[in-house]
Amino acid sequence: MNRRTVLERFPAGGPRGSWPAEEFARECRLEGQAAEVVMDLATDTFLVIVRGVEVGVE
Repeated sequence: MNRRTVLERFPAGGPRGSWPAEEFARECRLEGQAAEVVMDLATDTFLVIVRGVEVGVE
């Protein structure tokens, strides 16, 4: 199963494009999370995600 947790969402139409999402993902990576940015075409949103993590599972 392709599990992922969305950490944050950023509108793709913003004046800075994906930069805010990339900056947030970088901060998460500095904290030890394997965060990455993906584009959700259906909602026109950049998502900062962590793969293989399910919310509420320890």
